[in-house]
Amino acid sequence: METTLRITEIFYSLQGEAKTSGRPTTFVRLTGCPLRCQYCDTEYAFSGGDVLGLVEILAMVEKFPARLVTVTGGEPLAQPDCLLLLTRLCDAGFTVSLETSGALDISGVDDRVSVVLDLKTPGSMEVSRNLYANIALLKPSDQVKFVICDRQDYEWARFKLAEYELADRVSEVLFSASHDQLSATTLADWILEDGLRVRLQMQLHKLLWGDKPGV
Repeated sequence: METTLRITEIFYSLQGEAKTSGRPTTFVRLTGCPLRCQYCDTEYAFSGGDVLGLVEILAMVEKFPARLVTVTGGEPLAQPDCLLLLTRLCDAGFTVSLETSGALDISGVDDRVSVVLDLKTPGSMEVSRNLYANIALLKPSDQVKFVICDRQDYEWARFKLAEYELADRVSEVLFSASHDQLSATTLADWILEDGLRVRLQMQLHKLLWGDKPGV
């Protein structure tokens, strides 16, 4: 029987976040997530979707011109066969990144994949779900993301940045302001004041096309 995954959407857009921000990318959004972050902007991916085989998924990805592919969710690792999808995409010659909450084990992720690990801050309401054992598994090509809701979150993230020496462990540490809770300008001022070795990101895709699926 062919391996299948439940898929919310496969679409082509500009990457709006992380180190490849602004580059044409194909996105494979898997359905389902065990977390309920209070600021989640992809609740539509919690359920529904279509069950597709790996061959069909790869064929759909190949139709787009991008050689960058981001596998996202929901929480993509909530479907165990996501690991096989990542490997198949790498085998097909794509440059692949995985956006994951950090609540699930990343040890099985193909080494060719750039993991974007989202460490949950207290303001997310899911900080207890962080699987800190994942940090030791991060590669130099990986990235760590913090979504900052307020000053408490910022100080917490600053402490984790130092505690785990993240700026030396991964290629990028990303700080993003939670929309409607903290202005990007305020977060930028805090970063500059402390001279943090992080990258401020502002979700380019939303600035261009708004907060909606398929962008």
